Amino acid sequence: MMAPLRSATILPFDVDSLLLDTEQVHSVMFQDICDSYEKEYTWDVKPEVMGKKASEGAQEVVGVLQLLTSKEELVEESQARLRDVFPTAALRPGAEKLILHLRKHNTPFAVATNLESTSFKVETSRHKELFGLFHHLVLGDDPEVKSCKPDPAVFLACAKRFSSPPPVEECLVFEDGPNGVEAVLAAGMQVIMVPDGNLSRDLSRKATLVLSSLQDFQPQL
Repeated sequence: MMAPLRSATILPFDVDSLLLDTEQVHSVMFQDICDSYEKEYTWDVKPEVMGKKASEGAQEVVGVLQLLTSKEELVEESQARLRDVFPTAALRPGAEKLILHLRKHNTPFAVATNLESTSFKVETSRHKELFGLFHHLVLGDDPEVKSCKPDPAVFLACAKRFSSPPPVEECLVFEDGPNGVEAVLAAGMQVIMVPDGNLSRDLSRKATLVLSSLQDFQPQL
């Protein structure tokens, strides 16, 4: 534990690689594309892409790896590939149990993600019933979200849409990526980080609490 958790009244959740097991899908897809440019999509690049909109993530990949393509072409190719494989994405360990527990105990929770509407619909197509339990969804193409993580806009918008909006310090956000953690902290909220095991520990030090899995979360905290 990085710091004691304050009492929280609402819980916003990221989606990619936190609730849904999509990191491997992303990695295989980007590596397939990078192979054609004789480049390697490594963990030196991935943290810069995590939590960003498709266009901004593509810009990072093109820029860092110096791919001989445009971000627009990379977005088009990557999204076409992802449409075929994302519907197979499984839930991460502990995700369903935690969501059902929160619902049972009437704890308000919502989605706050930089995924845009089309991508969100495809990724969650196997789990419509579970995602239907969330109080509301704030997605990357929401009119109120002008900038993506690490900008706090998506979390601030999410907090405002609960029927009784709480002070930001009463929001406890679940995230997996360093850009998301930065956004949560910029919003003045607490953050539980569930990072990929390959992510450098230095990139998780700012989180309020770091867990290896959602299965390890103790709601009574």
